Amino acid sequence: MAQKKPKLIPNSAAKNLKPEVKRIDRSAYFARREAAKVLRNVLQGDARRRAVGSIKSLVYSPSIRNKKATYALVCQTLKHLPIIKDVLEAANVLSGKWKRQGELIYIITYDILFGQEGSLIGDAEKFLLLKKDALQSALAQILKRKGMKDVKDLMASAISSSSFPASDVPKPRYVRVNALKMDVESALLELRKQYEVLQDDTVHGLLILPPGADLHNHPLVKNGSVFMQGKASSMVAVAVGPKPGWEVIDACAAPGNKTVHLAALMKGKGKIIACELNKERVQRLEDNVKLAGATNVKVMHDDFLNLNPEDPSYSKVRAILLDPSCSGSGTVVDRLDHLLPSYGAGNADPSNTSRLRKLAAFQKKALEHALCFPAVERIVYSTCSIHQIENEDVVNSALPFASTHGFQLATTFPQWPRRGLPTFDGSQHLLRTDLVEDKEGFFIALFVRKNKHQLGTVQKSTDKKFTRKKKRVNYLIAKMLGKWLYTQLT
Repeated sequence: MAQKKPKLIPNSAAKNLKPEVKRIDRSAYFARREAAKVLRNVLQGDARRRAVGSIKSLVYSPSIRNKKATYALVCQTLKHLPIIKDVLEAANVLSGKWKRQGELIYIITYDILFGQEGSLIGDAEKFLLLKKDALQSALAQILKRKGMKDVKDLMASAISSSSFPASDVPKPRYVRVNALKMDVESALLELRKQYEVLQDDTVHGLLILPPGADLHNHPLVKNGSVFMQGKASSMVAVAVGPKPGWEVIDACAAPGNKTVHLAALMKGKGKIIACELNKERVQRLEDNVKLAGATNVKVMHDDFLNLNPEDPSYSKVRAILLDPSCSGSGTVVDRLDHLLPSYGAGNADPSNTSRLRKLAAFQKKALEHALCFPAVERIVYSTCSIHQIENEDVVNSALPFASTHGFQLATTFPQWPRRGLPTFDGSQHLLRTDLVEDKEGFFIALFVRKNKHQLGTVQKSTDKKFTRKKKRVNYLIAKMLGKWLYTQLT
């Protein structure tokens, strides 16, 4: 608890600082504001159970300049957030205009109570530094009430009671070479100047770097020549197997890593319709598409369920990648979801089961919608979830519908050892990655059409007028149900 008091530097005094000191303080000032912006998005998304992006993806977006400092501030503030909230409430300092800037107050309070010694400039910093004695007194009372000697004991107690999965073995850093801009050999030559680099034996163009390798500011990442993308995520587009010249739909495309991977596999030829409903995520999708140089991608700000399979615009679509909203339970380590307020309560909260059921209903509806496109030959359904209800159960429930449309399950990556849970006949075609063994839990199912003319033959044998009317009614019902499910999830 014995910490030196940070030196208060009024705004008016900032001009008199030495250039090098002033630069450091100004950098910290802006890092706190950037961290507050990210923290606001994270907490709002967590409260709605519909995140705009993971903590990492938000921090490492192009709009954030001081990425390292911002990342550290966001993570550390989230780790200490329950304590920070208790302290602010006990000290009764969060009121008036500062209450409307809660995230910035959380960030500065962390810096004052737990951060490194340093100078603090800014009006919010000045306000809280004047309240520092009250903040420290409130913290001391909280520790006493909980029977803890110091903050480290309090944090250790919180971690020991958490259900966060153990991660003793560090995860390697994976990067995928963007074939639209660079070949694998050139990427290896450049990256090996700084790191030991291996090639993955499952996904062509996927490179393996040492754990902790920080590439966020590397020129190849910043110019879109390589994308930081996990192994399991990189397997999804490969499972789709698109050919150059095809028309493909990426049904839930943002942030766009899989979208631009599809574009690279298609060698920039053909057309990819990338759907995304969320406005903020559309911007991130467009940024990634532009960064990758994926000129054959058309971003569509719309719900995939609003696309009419009978529309001639989609009559040549031959493949669909469906990676819908899911619980994200397979990427809690990478996404840092264990830091979110909802994580600790989510496992014991009955509403979490209800949420999983709603997600599964939405996922099934989206999958059945994908199966309705008449010219589609291949559909990949994938999630970053470990839950059977979102994976095997969704696929199994959609199989009768798939069969009537001429689809069956096929095996993707047959050499991969971990397959679907044996809950139904055919689950051996499904693919899983393991949260412990592979450091991420993904699920991939591949549907292929047995005979792409089969559906058309069946339709021709019925009354055409009745069939068209029935299709239209079914489409409207599906659209209405899809919108209802979406509102339930948000």
